[in-house]
Amino acid sequence: MTLNELRVGQQATIVDVVGTDGISSRLMEMGLTDGETITLVGFAPLGDPIEFLIRGYRLSLRKAEASRVLITCDGHIPVPPQSS
Repeated sequence: MTLNELRVGQQATIVDVVGTDGISSRLMEMGLTDGETITLVGFAPLGDPIEFLIRGYRLSLRKAEASRVLITCDGHIPVPPQSS
């Protein structure tokens, strides 16, 4: 399951950030690290970006960025995306 699949108010634990490029590094620098708890606060009027609560601050991510963050929620085990 990925971060963009959460529902408003739902909480999850970060398992991994997919990729080794600059975007994945930036996501980790913003606090999206393994084992961190994150909550979906809400969506912008057109559904993108998405606002999250993590480490006591609010963070807005585009859907494409949020889809790179693997999470576990309610015992769901994440499946990494297939690379081509």
